[in-house]
Amino acid sequence: MTAAVRFVFVLHDHQPVGNFDSVIEQAYHDSYLPLLDLLERHPGIRIGLHTSGPLAEWLDRHHPDYIERVARLVGERQIEIVGGAFQEPVLAMLPARDRIGQIKSFTHWLERRFRTTVSGMWVAERVWDPGMAADLAAAGIQWTILDDSHFKAAGLCDDQLDRIWLTEGDGATLTVFPVSERLRYVIPFAAPEATIDHLRFLASRRHGAVAIFGDDGEKFGVWPDTHRTCFEEGWLERFFGLLEANADWIEMSLPSEVVRDTPPAGTIWLPECSYREMTEWVLPPEKQLACVRARLAAANDPALAEIASFIRGGSWRNFRMRYPEANEMYSRMLAVSDRLERIRQAGPIDPGGLDEATQSLYRGQCNCAYWHGAFGGIYLPHLRNAIYRELITADSAADRAEGRAGSWIEATTGDFDFDGRTDVRLSNESLDVWLAPGRGGMLYELDLRDQRHNLLATLDRRPEAYHEQVLAGPGLARSVVDASQLAKFKQEGLERMVRYDSSRRKSLVDHFWDLDVSPAAIADCTALERGDFAAGAFEASIRRNPGRIQALLSRSGNCWGIPFTLSKAVTLAAGSRTLEIAYKLEGLPADFRQHLAVEFNFAGLPAGAGGRFFYDESRRNLGDLGSRLELRDARVLGLVDDWLDIDARLSFGPASNGGPTDLWTFPIQSVSQSEGGFELVHQSVVVMPHWIVTPDADGTWKTMMRLDLGRFSRPLAETVTSFSVTGFGSA
Repeated sequence: MTAAVRFVFVLHDHQPVGNFDSVIEQAYHDSYLPLLDLLERHPGIRIGLHTSGPLAEWLDRHHPDYIERVARLVGERQIEIVGGAFQEPVLAMLPARDRIGQIKSFTHWLERRFRTTVSGMWVAERVWDPGMAADLAAAGIQWTILDDSHFKAAGLCDDQLDRIWLTEGDGATLTVFPVSERLRYVIPFAAPEATIDHLRFLASRRHGAVAIFGDDGEKFGVWPDTHRTCFEEGWLERFFGLLEANADWIEMSLPSEVVRDTPPAGTIWLPECSYREMTEWVLPPEKQLACVRARLAAANDPALAEIASFIRGGSWRNFRMRYPEANEMYSRMLAVSDRLERIRQAGPIDPGGLDEATQSLYRGQCNCAYWHGAFGGIYLPHLRNAIYRELITADSAADRAEGRAGSWIEATTGDFDFDGRTDVRLSNESLDVWLAPGRGGMLYELDLRDQRHNLLATLDRRPEAYHEQVLAGPGLARSVVDASQLAKFKQEGLERMVRYDSSRRKSLVDHFWDLDVSPAAIADCTALERGDFAAGAFEASIRRNPGRIQALLSRSGNCWGIPFTLSKAVTLAAGSRTLEIAYKLEGLPADFRQHLAVEFNFAGLPAGAGGRFFYDESRRNLGDLGSRLELRDARVLGLVDDWLDIDARLSFGPASNGGPTDLWTFPIQSVSQSEGGFELVHQSVVVMPHWIVTPDADGTWKTMMRLDLGRFSRPLAETVTSFSVTGFGSA
């Protein structure tokens, strides 16, 4: 006779690519290890375990004994290994070739390491797209786990979700488990008896019901206060004991056993979806709040309760609209993926280089830095830096796969970021320079190939729905979802630190300010733009000479309604680690006197840390990279990060009429949400040379700059003795 309830308990353990070893080690001791200890003491507790590729590889390096202990429980059929895409990407953002490649490569790794067969997988963030079904089947996957919200969005009712279903795509079928949202919320946050009561209810409604719990393993020890609850106070011990005590009617089943023994209820076609909270987080702040309020109102109104399950937010893909930085990472990732596919089709000269490039590409697809919700996500610089590190590594390995070596230079154009406008990429063996003529002519990505670092992995400060809570201040801020929840502030004064950027925090962003503008007003985002160049569209052309390439960007715009043309030229040479930058304003009236500032941002160089500092012309230390500086008549400003071995040096040539180059610097800090509460995060440092522009007799004004991107190992006594920058039209 079948059990009254079959309980499928699946844990998803994950740490993102680029997370700090110390953080993962803490999670290991707070969650992964004590839970494994508990499982060994409770052999009647059977679970599905998904350990993401980044975490599994880390555990294999640092705690291989943990892997062996899990493998033993796998052999005893107490644990079933749940597969997935190797580096935990959101599959909906990948081309089919990478979806299948990631799944197959991780299945092979898991089957080899755990000496088992993998038949099912965890879908990262349960982001589902109907077109994925055929790809999962092609990768050898027989079943997966999604949220009950997916099924409700397709029209099913609660009493139809205590069973498994099939879905289909392109003629391929896949078994799908609906995870219970109720169980996600009561485990481990309500008394253990609440789960038993819910299972008893399911059993009373239908004998042989299947109940599915699937959620983050970090809920058991890593999330705030959960280590105390789960282990010190014994929540998990009591929960496991209750399950064992009720084993006469609760059968703990592994997912593949249910698939093997239980016929599906039918076939259903699930819409594009994720778990409910994710569909809310992707919306713009005001729409996010409206969606939450509408859902709560419907759920509490008997006349509307039946439609509450259809009130959900947007598509996960629109995180790329919410955060242009996510789209920049995505488009960079796709450029690498497309390049590797071309190499495969042509036949690599070095297959080992292609294999290395593919693995780095997969790591660069790890989802966590591409979005933001209850966790830090895209707001965490070390996660964004890790994505770019892997993508830059993949490009370098692709060079080897193609047999490219020595000194070289190239320029390519295309709509790299999918906004309908042409972008420019200048590359050599040391640097990758990405320019967006249609978006202010800005420099939006600057890769140092040797250091595998993007100096423009920046983040703009923008409104978030939870800023309503932050601005209320500590002691007053209440969750919009649950007014009983008091917001946690990890630092004092955050309510005074919320700022929103009116232009992109990139480089070569051209501002015109009032003559008497204060640097504090600029840093605090209260200064007014007087020109239309910071976000305006520039015309672009490329000039090529042997060994040198110049991108020329030009815009006819205005400042205070005064029309003129601003042009900027960016020159890169083969074998060089220097960007030569020239500015020219033309068509200026004789009485023109305006304040021009060119914004540079430098990201991934932390503030307030040893070995990271500004220096001047004589390499004198001017303070850490969070310093606010005001420098008069500057010739050089350098930024050093000895950890990354980066020495970025801006040099300034003479401006027209001998006007000085003055400098401001200030940090960009965001106020964001993480699982521990609200926090201030350093995103980048602004370096802003500025001039009072007065024209020559022919109505022009010019200046030149040079950005040298060397290594910190260059001699500290080095000084600048001369200045030479290529001008316009002489690439």
